[in-house]
Amino acid sequence: MPNEPVIVIVSDKKPTLIFLHGFAESSAIWAEFTQNYPPEYKIVTPDFPGYGVSKVAPADYSMESLAEFVKDELDQAGTQQAILIGHSMGGYVALAFAEKYPARVAGLCLFHSSAQADSEEKKASRDKNISFVERYGVAKFMETFIRPLFADANEEMMMPYRRKLEEIGTATSQASIIGGMRAMRDRPDRTEVLRKATFPVLFVVGKEDAAVPLATSLEQVALPPVSTALFLERVGHVGFFERPEATRRAVMDFVGGIFGAH
Repeated sequence: MPNEPVIVIVSDKKPTLIFLHGFAESSAIWAEFTQNYPPEYKIVTPDFPGYGVSKVAPADYSMESLAEFVKDELDQAGTQQAILIGHSMGGYVALAFAEKYPARVAGLCLFHSSAQADSEEKKASRDKNISFVERYGVAKFMETFIRPLFADANEEMMMPYRRKLEEIGTATSQASIIGGMRAMRDRPDRTEVLRKATFPVLFVVGKEDAAVPLATSLEQVALPPVSTALFLERVGHVGFFERPEATRRAVMDFVGGIFGAH
C-alpha cells in the first residue's frame, strides 16, 4: 500500500497566523483583511526589513534571510507553530521558511504565489525593471507596476486600493525595491517543498493574475499531499482587495480545518 502522508500534529492550542506581505508592499495590505478573525487567534503582520515601518535596509534581501526574520518574529511571539499566509513574495519567503523549519509550519497559504523559480523570461523582465528603477526612480516605476496587478474588470472599483499600493510602493526605498527584485530573480525552485509538505497547503488563485498565471498555479496545486485551492474569476494578483470576503472565508476555513480537531 502507498505510504500515507505524514501530517505534523499541531502543538499550539490556539492558532497563530502570520501574514507575509509581498514585494513593494507592507503589512498595511492586511489591515482590513485581518479584521473580524476569532479573538482567540493570534495575528502577526510584520513588515519585512526595508519595507513599511522597517526603514533600515538589510544587508541581505534573499528569501532565506527573510525566512530567518520570520523565525525571529515567531520566536518573539512565543509561537512554536504557525500558519503562514504569504502574498506573492511573502509566499516565496514562507516556502523558504517551510524548507528549513517544516515542523514549525502548521499550514501554508500561497496567496497569489508560486513555488517555481523565475523563468528566463521573468528574470529578464526583472533585470529590465531594475535598470528602469536605477534610471528613473521608484515613483516612476510604481506608475506602471501596480495597475496590472488588478483584473481589468475591477479597475474603477479598485482605484482606492490601487492608489494605496502605489503610495506604499513609492514610500519604499530604492535599495529595497532593487534588492527585492534581485532576490526574487535569484530564488531557487521550491516545488519539492510542496511535494514533501507535512502540513496542508492552501492556494488562492486569481484567474486573471498576470504575475502568477493560472497555468502556473495549476501545475502546483496537486503537488502537496494535502491541498486546497480557491480559483477566483475576475481576480488578478490582489484577491484580498478584489474579493476580500471569499478569500477571508477560505483562509478561515483552512485554519479551522487544521485547528478544529485540537
